[in-house]
Amino acid sequence: MLLGRGQLPLSSAITVDDFNKFFVDKVAGIRSGTADASDPTFTAATPGVSLSSFSAISVSDVVAGIMKLPDKSSAADPLPVPVLKQVTTDIAPFLMELFNRSLAAGHFPSVFKEAFVTPVIKKPSLDAVEVSSYRPISNLPVISKLLERLVTKQLTDYLRSADLLPSLQSGFRPGHSTETAALWVLCDILEAVNCGDVAALVLLDLSAAFDTVDHAILCRRLRMSYGRGGPVLEWFHSYLHGRSQYVRRGILRSPQTWLKCGVPQGSVLGPILFILYIADLVGLNEQHGFRPHLYADDTQVYGSCRPYDVADFQVRLSACVDDIAVWMLANRLQLNIGKTELLWCATSRHRQQLPTSALRIGSDLVSPSASVSDLGIYFDADLSMRCHVQKTVANYFAVLRQLRSIRRSVPTSVYQMLVVALVLSRLDYGNAVLVGLPAYLYNRLQSVLNAAARSIAGLRRSDHITDTLASFH
Repeated sequence: MLLGRGQLPLSSAITVDDFNKFFVDKVAGIRSGTADASDPTFTAATPGVSLSSFSAISVSDVVAGIMKLPDKSSAADPLPVPVLKQVTTDIAPFLMELFNRSLAAGHFPSVFKEAFVTPVIKKPSLDAVEVSSYRPISNLPVISKLLERLVTKQLTDYLRSADLLPSLQSGFRPGHSTETAALWVLCDILEAVNCGDVAALVLLDLSAAFDTVDHAILCRRLRMSYGRGGPVLEWFHSYLHGRSQYVRRGILRSPQTWLKCGVPQGSVLGPILFILYIADLVGLNEQHGFRPHLYADDTQVYGSCRPYDVADFQVRLSACVDDIAVWMLANRLQLNIGKTELLWCATSRHRQQLPTSALRIGSDLVSPSASVSDLGIYFDADLSMRCHVQKTVANYFAVLRQLRSIRRSVPTSVYQMLVVALVLSRLDYGNAVLVGLPAYLYNRLQSVLNAAARSIAGLRRSDHITDTLASFH
């Protein structure tokens, strides 16, 4: 906040009713555009694999779940989380009874289904007075999230034991991250290019993906593709249906809206349910001979070919993305062509053989880019990582300039923590993709570390930095 960073305040020019209308109309528009799509298809569940009842939750499960809750609360919570942790021993038996009755009856408590929405600006660079610059984040009661956490654990244990989790989906999974997803894709493309092939990477984006998940389709997929039945399927049906939300800012609130689709952004179960909802995209890509990798609603499609096969490869790539768009429509999702990006990759020897024509997706065209941002890591057409280094250095020098403006206003220890949090920790993001870079690119990254150390120690630009770097480890 000292730097004007972090979550930006809502524009006073936009009312809660404006936000509510925009969020509702956006989803309604997508639903209208997909209403005439063909029926979805479903992959059959593995024979003999099913989950029809939940395991009973113990008091120790509830206690452990409460202690793992983050110490943050919202107006939806009658009891702040720190206070809840103080009375855990007293309240855990009652919560255990409530949760077990809910799971056995296949009924999610209705009082947990109302959420108030906080609009959050998507990127700081967007216009804060435009309602389209915001996304809705649902604020749910902490007890509701605790129940969701306990169900999520049982659900993921079942999916892992039955090998039902899509291997090429990195979203919201232990040991996976945006960094590992981008690294996976880069390694595959580098291997192809090093063999003399030409590679293509298409980055797809969905419009309001979480908010347009069709409840009926999701429940059918849980039953037909993941073996849910009995009280388990009834519980998920109850969890999805009968939800409502309203936009809130201070004491102002919009009218309540009943939700006919979507999984709440801000919930615990929403992300894993979305992953299961779109898991069939992996097989669809592979049928066309392309490799997919997904992170939540970000879909990466890539493949390679010999340089002389580029024309046929481009036709097949276009057909693959066309089928993805059709699959999304059938599942009441909408591909955002405006945010779709295409990158061709090759060595300098084969650069002249890269297509310059646009990729056709339905009736739309997507022109090739010189570089793309894949989950926060920039890829160049020659895979040199120059663009990533340039943007990283520029961004963090800008942050250091901001930090210097408060250097005299905070103690050195606090200033050092700010530098570590806002510069050094983020400089580490994606560093695995920097292995093997030429020395001049490493030197540019080192210049950020040097400037950060000088800023903390109060040194001039001409002062030696080696000893200072060593003292800061």
